[in-house]
Amino acid sequence: MEKKILLTDCPDAKGLIAKITNICYKHQLNITKNDEFVDRAQGRFFMRTALEGIFNDDTFLKDLDMTLPEGAERRLVASGRKRVVLMVTKESHCLGDILMKCYSGALDVDIAAVVGNHKVLQPLVEKFDIPFHWVPAEGLERAQHEERVIEIVDRYEPDYLILAKYMRVLTPQFVTHFKNRIINIHHSFLPAFIGAKPYLQAFERGVKIIGATAHFVTDDLDEGPIIEQDVIHVDHSYSADDMASAGRDVEKQVLSRALQRVLEERVFIHGNRTVVFK
Repeated sequence: MEKKILLTDCPDAKGLIAKITNICYKHQLNITKNDEFVDRAQGRFFMRTALEGIFNDDTFLKDLDMTLPEGAERRLVASGRKRVVLMVTKESHCLGDILMKCYSGALDVDIAAVVGNHKVLQPLVEKFDIPFHWVPAEGLERAQHEERVIEIVDRYEPDYLILAKYMRVLTPQFVTHFKNRIINIHHSFLPAFIGAKPYLQAFERGVKIIGATAHFVTDDLDEGPIIEQDVIHVDHSYSADDMASAGRDVEKQVLSRALQRVLEERVFIHGNRTVVFK
């Protein structure tokens, strides 16, 4: 018995759930979980179907193609463990959280390697027996540096690339190379507090909530499809350091939840939006 997930994204039409589930029944596949959503504004139907059974992928997908409306997109993916590469700079909170959750089994993922443009986090990574690759950027054009990073990352053939507080802007060429496969985390102050020391800027403005956003990376800086967000309340008693500490907690929680959703194939990208089944 195999376990796979069918992801269907197509124009909305009557009877889609019945048609898809009938194809599953025809192929003697058991549906263990089914989630669906209709974006009425766009007239688009999304469905995630967890299946188990004996699969003949080609025949199954051909039958689906004959049933689904024109313009449909469908994927049949294995529900097993995914492989990721993490990219880091100097901040350890997101990296450390993912390493610990992977180590404890709370996050079912294979961390193939960590790539950093500084060496600061190498000792932490090596405690978990995970390869660390230092790719310094000094003295290199951005494109040259990214070529070296791509060469290393491609060796591991990751399903996703996770920017765990990687503090360099990526070129369009890099983003295209890993299209819809790069996940980033940033504080939710953008665009109000852009640049250095966002928590100090927030403190000086007397903000009452701080938060974080996890999203897919596109050519538009920090404007890609959002996967997960969260906020916490703060007040006048918080110093800038207190806000930064609270913000780090939110960032690691949001990134971890977003990664979990993506690894479980619960996220559809549609334009610059997502449909996320929780």
